[in-house]
Amino acid sequence: MQRKEAVKSIKPRDASALRAGLVVARFYGDITSAMEKGAREILRKWCIPEHNIKIARTYGSFELPLAAYRLVKRHKLDLVVAIGCIVKGETRHDEYLAHATSYGLMRLSLERNVAVGFGVITADNLKQAKARSRGKANKGSEAAIAALEAAML
Repeated sequence: MQRKEAVKSIKPRDASALRAGLVVARFYGDITSAMEKGAREILRKWCIPEHNIKIARTYGSFELPLAAYRLVKRHKLDLVVAIGCIVKGETRHDEYLAHATSYGLMRLSLERNVAVGFGVITADNLKQAKARSRGKANKGSEAAIAALEAAML
């Protein structure tokens, strides 16, 4: 089954009792704001009330794990959706950022027993990142679905 088909086949459920967090990097803001919009739409479809959604903004993706950890600790969240964008440059800097960010978010999930949706795009260029942040390919939407499903296990 293709990823698009898998996401399409998931039906929203009643997650109104859950407390959710969004941590959103401001770097590449046009991309991350589109992903945030997609994630919020999914949280609404799954019946999470606005007052149960907490948000934190960071400069870039590297800071997402700390912001998510503090948000979870402060608000006793059931799930977090981390949204960021890392674009390949001329060096391997993007690889270090992506590895550290994913590792930090996985540690948060396991150590705090909280579902984490990984909505951090890693792309070769801005065109790829934009394509993955909008419409049916919105990785923010996909990350929200993943976090919700894990939280409801």
